[in-house]
Amino acid sequence: MPSYIALTYTDDVDWTEPEHAEVMKEAAAFGEAAAAVIRGGHPLYPTATAKTVRVVGGKGGKAITSDGPYAETKEVLTGYFLLECADMEEAVRLAAKIPAAWNGAVEVRPVIEL
Repeated sequence: MPSYIALTYTDDVDWTEPEHAEVMKEAAAFGEAAAAVIRGGHPLYPTATAKTVRVVGGKGGKAITSDGPYAETKEVLTGYFLLECADMEEAVRLAAKIPAAWNGAVEVRPVIEL
């Protein structure tokens, strides 16, 4: 069965803070309801904890790091679910039930199996 990644984009917040407990409960409820097709997933810490890595000169070149996300936007990548679904339509139907879709966006993409 094909795999799809559902990338969640919301405001850049710390999901461990108490004011986000209700949304985390809703996300957990989604996880329980879709447990049959979820193969992984986690919320992410805020972008302030991120490092962006680039290699100057290509393979074997010098690694340069910078603080923060790759791009600055209002809505940022805040988590993901790895879904195993029959097709893209099923994955999209499930993505609409992820709480991030209600106040942000969920990008669904097929995964290339290696």
